[in-house]
Amino acid sequence: MLFLAVVVALGGVTVRLAHLQVVAPEAYAERGMAQRLRTVELPAPRGSIFDRNGNELAISVRRQTVWADPLLVEDAAATAAALAPVLDMDQSYLRDRLTGKGSRFVYLARQIDDDRADAVEALDLSGIGLRDEPRRVRPADDLALAVLGDVDVDDQGLSGIERQLDGVLSGQPGELLVERARDGGTIAGGQHALRPAARGEDVVLHLDRSLQYEVERALSEQVQATEADGGMAVVMDPRSGAVLAMASVEAPGGGGEPQPTRNNAPLTSVFEPGSASKVVTMSGVLEEGVAEPENVMVVPDSLQVGPKRFTDSSSHPTQRMSVTEVLAQSSNVGTITLAQRLGPQGVDQYLRRFGFGRPTGLGFPGESAGLLLPVDDWASTSIGSIAIGQGVAVNAVQMLGALNTLANGGVSVPPRLVRSVIGADGKERPVASPGGERVVSAETAAEMTSMLASAVSDGTGVNAQVDGYTVAGKTGTARKPSTEVRGYESGAYMGVFAGFAPVEDPRLSIIVALDEPHPYYGGVVAAPVFSEIAEYGLRLLGVAPTAPLPEASVPTSPPTSPVTPRD
Repeated sequence: MLFLAVVVALGGVTVRLAHLQVVAPEAYAERGMAQRLRTVELPAPRGSIFDRNGNELAISVRRQTVWADPLLVEDAAATAAALAPVLDMDQSYLRDRLTGKGSRFVYLARQIDDDRADAVEALDLSGIGLRDEPRRVRPADDLALAVLGDVDVDDQGLSGIERQLDGVLSGQPGELLVERARDGGTIAGGQHALRPAARGEDVVLHLDRSLQYEVERALSEQVQATEADGGMAVVMDPRSGAVLAMASVEAPGGGGEPQPTRNNAPLTSVFEPGSASKVVTMSGVLEEGVAEPENVMVVPDSLQVGPKRFTDSSSHPTQRMSVTEVLAQSSNVGTITLAQRLGPQGVDQYLRRFGFGRPTGLGFPGESAGLLLPVDDWASTSIGSIAIGQGVAVNAVQMLGALNTLANGGVSVPPRLVRSVIGADGKERPVASPGGERVVSAETAAEMTSMLASAVSDGTGVNAQVDGYTVAGKTGTARKPSTEVRGYESGAYMGVFAGFAPVEDPRLSIIVALDEPHPYYGGVVAAPVFSEIAEYGLRLLGVAPTAPLPEASVPTSPPTSPVTPRD
């Protein structure tokens, strides 16, 4: 019987061998080959982001990632114990990863430094491998953080330019096919196939790294000095619409060390512009022939509009003021009186023509179009409030765009943040920008520019003056709407100044807005920051002085206590 059993067993083995060698050799050969072949994805290096002068703002550098093939790990517990101190990771977590089923590839640690990668390689652990991965870094640290944005661990854009142009910056991953032995080593002479990764394209912004640094520095210092909750600033070339700097910092609660924020507030946050919006109302008044700059009008201390009484920021008796003085002294009553002559439809028309209530066209992720109610939804008091920048919300770029239109002779200037894209061939391709539209006549723009210059030389914007240069601009102080109840937050204001220089040939336009500063008047807290930024920027661009320099021209620090004029 024993002999018979052996014969039967040998016969079964023979049949099985015959099946493997004759009947289905190709299928089993393919299965064996599949177990030996390994496809490794080769990450594509992400394109770099540069400023207008070719300085690197965001680049990708090579880092090592630790991965494992659980099937090839001989002792999961021992391997985890060896890796834990090197990777500074929990041993039980690593053991669970190494005993996972259903996957031949698991990540253990992403994008580690070279010293730790060398230490892992020295352990020579079965089933453990290293692979190159790109890691995003910003050479200038958090400079322009809110504009540039972030990427995730897989190098995909999460916010800012990184997200907006992810399809441009992301390359095409490659693939490497290798044949490995049981111990995980590559078989010499085995099958190999390589499809190289294609690097992403580079992006060049209009930002100027040096100017961006100065803007962030000046803004942060004033936020801290005035114990504000935060602040934002934008610098542009009013002729081309190029955004040369865009910054936002925050210090929640006020008084703390301001920090760069990942929220690009100049585009994603809105605020009531207050008196800064009077430039639009007055432009409509001049364009429609309602009044001329030299016309004199009677301006009382207050004005009843429907159930609401509007007053000026400083009490005064009934007085006679020219239209230019109404703007320069930022009279609410005078502006509303003129707006009533222009009419609700006229006020609304010019707000929209100047770009309020619609996106800027930058296409930035999370941009807000602002708030501008249709005339049909206006209340009886709206002609008063909206004419002086209340009941309408804008982002900082929209507000600055109104000043750019005047600086550009009455033609709108679409903002531009991205200058060009550099392809794999090294050729730079400029990014097309839409042309501007005429908003007001060149005559109206010139008259408004002269009036805004008076606002800086003799009006509420005196703190925005720049030694050696003429400046045109407008202050704004606006209450903050409540986020909890209808109406405004008690004692909460935005201090704003927007303007351009030099008046004769505008080269820079700047808006500065501080969130809940102390004091809160735009002419006190925002105008001095404008002056500081403008002085640096004009000299950086090599703009020759256009006005006589004072005998002793020394930089002055932004004031932190109320001065007059206040708005």
